Amino acid sequence: MFDHVIAGVTVVDGTGGPAFVADVGTRGGRIARIGTIGADEESRSREDGTGLMLAPGFVDPHTHYDAQLFWDPYATPSLNHGVTTVAAGNCGFTLAPLNPDRPEDADYTRRMMSKVEGMSLVALEEGAPWNWHGFGEYLDALEGRIAVNAGFMVGHCALRRYVMGADAVGGQPSDEQLDQMLGLLHAAMDAGAWGFSTTQSSTHTDGDGQPVASRHARPAELLALARAVGEHEGTQIEAITAGCLDQFSDAEIDLFAELSAVAGRPLNWNVLTVDAAVPERVPRQLYASERARKAGGRVVALTMPILTPMNMSFGTFCALNLIPGWGPILALPVPERIARLRDPEVRAEMLRRADSKEAGVFRRLARFGRYVIGDTYSDANRGLSGRVVEDIAAERGQDPFACLVEICAADRLRTVLWPMPTDNDPASWALRAETWRHEDVLLGGSDAGAHLDRMCGAPYTTRFLGDCLRGRRLVGVEQAVKMLTDDPAQLFGLRERGRIEAGFHADLVLFDPERIDAGQATLVHDLPGDSPRLDARALGVRAVWVNGVEAIRDDTVSGAVPGRVLRSGRDTRTVSTR
Repeated sequence: MFDHVIAGVTVVDGTGGPAFVADVGTRGGRIARIGTIGADEESRSREDGTGLMLAPGFVDPHTHYDAQLFWDPYATPSLNHGVTTVAAGNCGFTLAPLNPDRPEDADYTRRMMSKVEGMSLVALEEGAPWNWHGFGEYLDALEGRIAVNAGFMVGHCALRRYVMGADAVGGQPSDEQLDQMLGLLHAAMDAGAWGFSTTQSSTHTDGDGQPVASRHARPAELLALARAVGEHEGTQIEAITAGCLDQFSDAEIDLFAELSAVAGRPLNWNVLTVDAAVPERVPRQLYASERARKAGGRVVALTMPILTPMNMSFGTFCALNLIPGWGPILALPVPERIARLRDPEVRAEMLRRADSKEAGVFRRLARFGRYVIGDTYSDANRGLSGRVVEDIAAERGQDPFACLVEICAADRLRTVLWPMPTDNDPASWALRAETWRHEDVLLGGSDAGAHLDRMCGAPYTTRFLGDCLRGRRLVGVEQAVKMLTDDPAQLFGLRERGRIEAGFHADLVLFDPERIDAGQATLVHDLPGDSPRLDARALGVRAVWVNGVEAIRDDTVSGAVPGRVLRSGRDTRTVSTR
């Protein structure tokens, strides 16, 4: 007997091969048959798939659902948009391990995650139990209570903090302390961690405003940890450096190549920004992959196939704070911040720094005339929502940046700002399509679970498919599905996932090709403590199954929690670089 049969559906199986019409039956959490299933064959449930498409569950290679899964086992909105497997524990930031002798480390970790990953501090405090110490205990705390499949890297910052305490920020480990870190990393991977993640990015600071712990690590420490990764089956490395945001330095390219080569494991980084106005960026970034292959490693760039809308403001920590020289000004108390922003000399220097080479990818944020005004909070700004700043500035006879400052000042800096992308031109989309074909480029990088009130990258799957089916059509639907399913599954070495194939786990997405898309992101208050986040509805997704159990039907969660904590070795195989 089948558990469920989808009859007459168009199967897009994840291999990139032509779609075909078939019946698909599941049994015991697996795909039992693809072909013809007679109406007389018994099944617990059956539905007509005529006119619909069935794809493998999507795999998101870069999320930060480490905390959210405790209060939201459905990893919304990712699951709504067909994502059945998430990779978390990225960028060097994890909630474990925690030193049992220093209970204050949990508070430090919460404040760090709130600052660096834009998570609600109240939600972190109230929504997770924080009852673990070892990494294995953290994984066990999620086992059996999540609706998606989830795999976790172990973060460098947590390893350093556990061993070195407060000295992790600014200090260097002794030989004994490095051995302790290696022991913790081995224990985490023995328990099922997918590998090791780290950050050297200049944008990553902790709750005290200091560079996060892993930024103080020297190459010898990083290479020792990478070697440890290579001693475990089914493991990976994920790393972030300052150059990820624009263009790598020679030293960063060498570091990535060495880390991957000494581990004998793939290293992925986030995120490759494609912009035809900066044609030299993609070749430079992908030189890291070329260099790694020559050294016996493999470096994979993650890139998003959509333009992710972002909320910004002068009142909350966001990407504007990361522009060189802007952070200290935007960290001032609101009255002082407003006074500084109103100073013409200060604004002139801010604009100079924002348009300098050192600003890198953040230069795109300096086109203030192209910003659109979002939510406003004062009578003075009534009627401005949805309007473009350069139009308002022209009416008022003001410089666009000065105009924007006055609008925000009237709202005590609470005004929501929407920067219009500068890379939404045909040349940039053509360059993206070309870049996606590179063997070391992978779609993903949603950051889902992080930056919750500023961006909503989780719907990239449905928005991309809608664009491929009815929009720009830069790739065919078969290739698009492969890029969202089998390609990331192969990178991570996922066992029997990523394709619709007999015997594979029944992670499935049933959707209407005429409707699949994502709705506009809206601000909702559904986190613990009534904290806000951006959410977006899935359009045209009929149902999502995880391990053969229906988890979503018409954008509504079923209440089932069929997901699994995917552990290295057991659920992943080794993907060698040689």
